[in-house]
Amino acid sequence: MQEARPGILFAGQGAQRPGMGAGLADASPRARARIEEASAVLGWDMDRMLTEGAEEELKRTEVCQPALFVHGIVLLDLLRERGAIEGPAAVAGLSLGEWTALTAADSLDFGPALRLVRLRGQLMEEACAATAGSMASVIGGGREEAEELARECGVEVANYNCPGQVVLSGTREGIAATVERGGADARFRMVKELPVAGAYHSQLMEPARASFAEALEEVEIRPPACPFYANVTGDRLDDPEAIRQGLVEQVVSPVRFEEDLRSLARDQDAPVHLVECGPAQILAGLVRRTDRSWTVRSFGTLADLPAPVA
Repeated sequence: MQEARPGILFAGQGAQRPGMGAGLADASPRARARIEEASAVLGWDMDRMLTEGAEEELKRTEVCQPALFVHGIVLLDLLRERGAIEGPAAVAGLSLGEWTALTAADSLDFGPALRLVRLRGQLMEEACAATAGSMASVIGGGREEAEELARECGVEVANYNCPGQVVLSGTREGIAATVERGGADARFRMVKELPVAGAYHSQLMEPARASFAEALEEVEIRPPACPFYANVTGDRLDDPEAIRQGLVEQVVSPVRFEEDLRSLARDQDAPVHLVECGPAQILAGLVRRTDRSWTVRSFGTLADLPAPVA
């Protein structure tokens, strides 16, 4: 049954799972063409990575980001082909997911966007290797308490994911202090270091931001065909140059995903319907913890999709 045009959400790095794209290339000619185009752009077999890629392979930033980007676009293509949705009423994404969202909104073309996603992943991986950084998840407490903890430990806020979940980013020493101090603070339920390669969305990513800004100048960005909500502002962006600047600044700035959700919901007619295109139902969990009156459906694998239209 076709839903009203929902808001579409796209996953970020960390959502990847082995086998997440199994069978997608055989699901329709369009899906196969997308995946074959991705393989040609990247110079490696995207179908194999989506189907058989090992966990260690998929953890690599320069592999994970293109794989999740292609995965999200193919899922959206199939949902539309199978009549599950008409198309996006609005789009948003978590970090990398912004790129998928902008492509879904026809602001970026698939091939050029994929090339930039690969470059983004490569530059971030290089920045991680050149700096000793890490991240920690802060569960419980308010955002003001998490911000205070970050200041005390000399780290930065990387993600405002949902009420009671903030991610901090910084040097390994700073994150170790964050875990120790936060773990002893009764205001927080848990403060835990994350198994990541570096300090994403912090000033330690500045080398990646600077190089990425130059490459992004060469790519056409059009006004989105539907409302797009940006991580850097937590609000709608329509102007192509503002979107370009936001994509650059996002590399070193906090991801305001909770604010994106609230802004998207504010602009939609009630009731709010959202669809997640991405593995592991991570974004659906953030949606439910933000506002339980919103409805959200997750599509992460071929098995989650409705049957093809006869």
